Amino acid sequence: MLKPIFASTRCLLCVFVLYLNTMYAQERHRPAYHFTPPKAWMNDPNGMVYYAGEYHLFYQHYPDATVWGPMHWGHAVSTDLVHWQHLPIALYPDSLGYIFSGSAVVDWHNTSGLGKNNEPPLIAIFTYHDMAAEKRGATNFQSQAIAYSHDKGRTWTKYAGNPVIPNQGIKDFRDPKVSWDNIHQQWVMVLAVQDHVEFWVSSNLLQWQYASSFGKTWGAHGGVWECPDFFMLQDPSTQQTRWVLLSSINPGGPNHGSATQYFIGDFDGNVFQLDKKFEESLQRNKAIWLDHGRDNYAGVTWSDVPKEDGRRIFLGWMSNWDYANQVPTDTWRSANTLPRTLALVATKQGYRLASLPVKEVKKLFLPQKYEARAIQLKSDKPFEPALTFAPTLSVVTLRFDVPQQPQGELIIEFSNTQKEVYTVGYDLVNKQFFSNRIKAGKNDFSTDFAKQIHVAPRILDTKTIELQVFFDVSSAELFADKGTINMTELFFPATPFTKIQIMQTHGTSHVQYFAIQPLKGAF
Repeated sequence: MLKPIFASTRCLLCVFVLYLNTMYAQERHRPAYHFTPPKAWMNDPNGMVYYAGEYHLFYQHYPDATVWGPMHWGHAVSTDLVHWQHLPIALYPDSLGYIFSGSAVVDWHNTSGLGKNNEPPLIAIFTYHDMAAEKRGATNFQSQAIAYSHDKGRTWTKYAGNPVIPNQGIKDFRDPKVSWDNIHQQWVMVLAVQDHVEFWVSSNLLQWQYASSFGKTWGAHGGVWECPDFFMLQDPSTQQTRWVLLSSINPGGPNHGSATQYFIGDFDGNVFQLDKKFEESLQRNKAIWLDHGRDNYAGVTWSDVPKEDGRRIFLGWMSNWDYANQVPTDTWRSANTLPRTLALVATKQGYRLASLPVKEVKKLFLPQKYEARAIQLKSDKPFEPALTFAPTLSVVTLRFDVPQQPQGELIIEFSNTQKEVYTVGYDLVNKQFFSNRIKAGKNDFSTDFAKQIHVAPRILDTKTIELQVFFDVSSAELFADKGTINMTELFFPATPFTKIQIMQTHGTSHVQYFAIQPLKGAF
């Protein structure tokens, strides 16, 4: 009976692969479970706020082309962070300019006075970008403005008194991220200003006062600072709280192009000051990165997640300005990362930020899980699991011991019938994770896309390493060492990857546990 059953499952696998190839040809490279716009261009996530049971996702959007253009705020909502409902465009450009990046909050106590019928308004805070003024050579072409909604974010009214923060002659003055500071009972705005950030405070979201600046002498400065975020996290082991500042930078990332750095410290209501150990780390490393891959940028977190939930939930734009306008998609362009929960992790170097997929992602898991234990990997003997499903959409978990005498690399390899290959893994000698998309598919659209292997130095020093990799049609997201190391990478294979194996390039490694679980699409 074994042979007929095996033949049947293999036949089903062949049918499924044929189906994948057909769908792939119809909607080339579109992810199955990562958020994408229905059509046209998307970049930074904006205005992320939770209200009345819905996660709102706004995003930088140009509806008339698949390349960057006059910015609007696209809009979608979700009840579970996995399945999304597309809604009409929320904010359109007007005489004051394009609608650049920003944030949104629930004004629970109606501090703005913009509420209605005893319901708190949703307040969006964004940057106006006056393109005509920029072309005339002006430097004050960016300013901060607000809009408000009384119908759960479905329609928006721009505030008659805009801008709420005019520009005094600073060329890069944008991307306001606003939150309620419960400790100091005030609204706090962090604003990207050229090579640093500024903190502004307010009692009502309408009148703002400059408080302080941070970053001119800290962090990476290979490009302009953008899309900041600022929030508190609590160490679950000590109950200590720390303030976390995110700042995206373009260019200047750890593997070139755009990326996001972070800082950990304290905030007295006016001034942000680094933790001593974090400051010492910056003196050695210049920057601490949220994600070492090429394709996680401009990410920010949801505001107003209920206290009983307690999570700080992050979402990034899955692209890089080195090639974002050129990637080989047809009717749509760009996707977002998986939503991720951020947490503090205590290390010997001080606190670090960990990032792991939200628990809701488990809704995508299918039951046909393959597991193996106690695998001895040798350089001449790759391990290829006998799967009854195509691994195109899957999550791979790998737990292995660090050898006493480390040699070579431990590799997860995905490939297809076109002999295209994507690899991700750990370099045991140099103590760094890596992602290699050099031969993973189409890359001639940009000389910057696949010219080198991307690496991430390990932070923890435990004797066991566990990594988890989420594969979608055109992306991989690595979460390693309790989420302290992330790498997010795009690739564009001619046909879906349908084969997986793990291997050791030199020496021997003991794999405690290997698993691959198929995922279903979310759309």
